Amino acid sequence: MSQVPSAKRRRLSPPEHGERTNGATQDHKETFMKHAAKWDLEQDYETRPRKLKKQKETKKLPVRTTEGWVAHPAAAEDVKSDESESFLGSGSEADEELNEEEQVEDQKPKIPARQQIFEAKEELARIASLVNEDPEEHIGALKTLAAIADSENITVKKLALATQVAIFKDLIPGYRIRPLSEEKMQEKISKEVKKLRMFEQKLVSSYEAYVKHLAKLAKSSGSDKEQIASLASVAVSCTCNLITAVPHFNFRGELLKILIGKLSTRRVDADFVRCREALESLFENDEDGNVSLEAVTMLTKMMKGRNYHFDESVLNTFLHLRLLSEFAHKASYNSVDKSEDQPLSGKKMKQKREFRTKRLRKELKEKKAIEKEFKEADAAVSHEERDRMQAETLKMVFVAYFRILKARSPKLMGAVLEGLARYAHLINQDFFGDILEALRDIITTAEVSAAAEAEEDSDAEDSDSDDEAPDRNLTRESLLCVITAFALLEGQDASKAASTLKLDLNFFITHLYRTLHPVSLNPDIELSSKSLHLPGPDAAQSHAETAKINVQTTIVLLIRSLSSVLLPATSIRAVPPLRVAAFTKQLITIALHLPEKSCTAMLGLLNRITKTHGKKVAPLWNTEERRGDGVFEALKPEIEGSNPFAGTVWEGEILRRHYCPTVREAVGGIEKNILEAIK
Repeated sequence: MSQVPSAKRRRLSPPEHGERTNGATQDHKETFMKHAAKWDLEQDYETRPRKLKKQKETKKLPVRTTEGWVAHPAAAEDVKSDESESFLGSGSEADEELNEEEQVEDQKPKIPARQQIFEAKEELARIASLVNEDPEEHIGALKTLAAIADSENITVKKLALATQVAIFKDLIPGYRIRPLSEEKMQEKISKEVKKLRMFEQKLVSSYEAYVKHLAKLAKSSGSDKEQIASLASVAVSCTCNLITAVPHFNFRGELLKILIGKLSTRRVDADFVRCREALESLFENDEDGNVSLEAVTMLTKMMKGRNYHFDESVLNTFLHLRLLSEFAHKASYNSVDKSEDQPLSGKKMKQKREFRTKRLRKELKEKKAIEKEFKEADAAVSHEERDRMQAETLKMVFVAYFRILKARSPKLMGAVLEGLARYAHLINQDFFGDILEALRDIITTAEVSAAAEAEEDSDAEDSDSDDEAPDRNLTRESLLCVITAFALLEGQDASKAASTLKLDLNFFITHLYRTLHPVSLNPDIELSSKSLHLPGPDAAQSHAETAKINVQTTIVLLIRSLSSVLLPATSIRAVPPLRVAAFTKQLITIALHLPEKSCTAMLGLLNRITKTHGKKVAPLWNTEERRGDGVFEALKPEIEGSNPFAGTVWEGEILRRHYCPTVREAVGGIEKNILEAIK
């Protein structure tokens, strides 16, 4: 049976564009050409975007559905994700940001802190051993050390800083490295010299970076944050080690700036004490005087810049200068006395010229040049150069002392007067008169202030006087002025002091005589300015805040003053009998009011006075051989008007029955000296 063909189905869907009839296609072309003349192609090109977004290529084939061929769903999702990320930027930029975040997370150390410290120790030890074995070959390892010192771990930083100090102390030569000029850089040199120069230049550059790093860290000294303060303390310690170990090397001024910057603060902590001790050690070990001159100059500028508001112990560092025992000339704040034999300028006196041939002069010139090179190589210091440096240093010290003396800084007066007494043998005549004038002004101010306080009412104006009393102890200052005045006189030449100076110190002697009774009634006479004792219930501030640099007690200052007046080292015979008798009578009277130790010390002074001036004071104990008219006036402010020979030493009978056996023995020794003087 033959197969019958199936009936052909009729198409119901509308025809496609490409299946249009020929008539419709012809109409479409005519319409297109008609409207194309009106198009503005240039404007259309101008408005197009310059860069088209890159579409991601998909390798997946389209899927056929009931609606026709459709793109793969995964490709559509990629397009949507690109559109959703468009507000953050382009897709490539977002991917780069994600990659950078992943890299930062990967760079973060995941090693524990203890493991980091252990690895840093091993690395530092390895670098230090390499540098010590061959410094010129492994000088580049200093940059590795500097990189380790920039670690975020505080302990690793401290270890790196300490390691750098040890390495630099070993590498630094015994001379100063100067920068090379352009001419020397262009010179033809051997391979060994070139290697040495490269080593020196790298050493200097690494050392400079290290010093700058120390200066940056040391600024945080005294911070409230514990880690930052501990790191700054390590930096200060490294600076002190370097300045004491290699003061001759480069960048010494930067190291001194770190020390003096810390000393300019008024907060005394461990770093402050460490810097001060390093400066004192530097002064004591300085042989040529160059380092001391630079440090004293910077200290003087700092004092003036701070308006003399700094700790008292900084000024006391001047007492550690070697010129106190080595310098042999006298000076002031603006000049230095030159001796005839050894002029400070180094110029020699003209001698008789000898005839020398041209060849001989040339040979002598070459010998001098060779000797000069040897001196520079051996770092030999000539006496003329050292004297010149010490003279300039002494002038700067006197400038600082005299400025503070004129400024009347209350917390620095003790240190200034103590320093002037120590430098008395180096003060010339011009400066001597200026200092005595300043000391008279200080004592006059003390007397006026004491008189004003005596006239004030004890209840109404106690609050006003308490604010100024702790800041300035006028009694101690006046006693120090007396001690300084007589120390200055003893430091001068005795013959010159009698003939050329023509100075009268009766002003200081009279003031000391007036202050004997008030000082003896002071309840803190056996306490120094730094003694520890509890303040009274009505005290405005603690005693520790008013401490001065002078640690001697008031009774010690009083005995030193009396010894200078009554027992001078140069001219004991010049002390008149009236002065000795007046002071002796007053001293044995105030001994009744003094505590046990002070009374023993005062009777010891009287024992020396009676042994030296026994014949002058013997009439005070022996009334039968005495000639005196009138009445003894103990409260007379003048020595001459007190009439001491009209009185009697009756206080000895009371002191002979004192409860302390040492006091009784001292009274017996005084009477024994008087009996020997009468015989």
